[in-house]
Amino acid sequence: MHITLRQLEVFAEVLKSGSTTQASQMLALSQSAVSAALADLEGQLGVQLFDRVGKRLVVNEHGRLLYPRVVALLEQAGEIEQLFREDNGAIRVYASSTIGNYILPEIIARYRRDFPGLPLELSVGNSQDVINAVADFRVDIGLIEGPCHTADIVTEPWLEDELVVFAAPGSAIFNAPVTLGSLAAAPWILRERGSGTREIVDYLLLSHLPQFQLGMELGNSEAIKHAVRHGLGISCLSRRVIAEQLETGSLVEVPVPLPRLVRTLYRIRHRQKHLSSALMRFLRYCDI
Repeated sequence: MHITLRQLEVFAEVLKSGSTTQASQMLALSQSAVSAALADLEGQLGVQLFDRVGKRLVVNEHGRLLYPRVVALLEQAGEIEQLFREDNGAIRVYASSTIGNYILPEIIARYRRDFPGLPLELSVGNSQDVINAVADFRVDIGLIEGPCHTADIVTEPWLEDELVVFAAPGSAIFNAPVTLGSLAAAPWILRERGSGTREIVDYLLLSHLPQFQLGMELGNSEAIKHAVRHGLGISCLSRRVIAEQLETGSLVEVPVPLPRLVRTLYRIRHRQKHLSSALMRFLRYCDI
């Protein structure tokens, strides 16, 4: 068997683009060269890697099995090429919103001070977005606010994070001692389903409230803070998210008759993801 890196590169590009025509443009090869490389690879493996549907190539079960290993091999080959050059590989990080907006900026600032010329791509979304991106190899590492249950993803505890219930100053919730009943009767402003914060708030807090009242769901923490500040309801977010508002008094913590609400933040990667030296270096900066 004489599989070449070029054949593997062609396979990966055809999988991403869905056609030999687009793959040839991305690889600066002729379409016939791309088709020949793909045919040679399938011939050596003794299987078809794509189903031919009209003019489209749709990856099949053999191709899906091969793809993560090809990605790892191509990344390692790239590392060999860079072994005696300046290590300047772009690191792709995807973080859920609380982490991306309130924790990572400080980490990235320290990383940039030491390595100002190294590229770093950061995306921010909800936890399910992050999980999907890691599962599809669109990013190198993910940082999420709740556990991940996907079999192909390695999940590692990263940081502890405290959640607090909060309201506007003068909110009706403060008119009497706070009970589970009064919490359930208050209108709640929550993150959307699919976010790590919502999942853990449902589990740690709302599961203890009888028939809680959902006021509205919003897609980011800033919108929730403004809605609560204007008296539209109460909410529960990371203490990191509302620290400044608690300090200035524009938001007030609500004492909750439950144990301290603490969650674990997680670092995730694909089980077959190759950990490059550049990625390992960035992860050391994340160990805060």
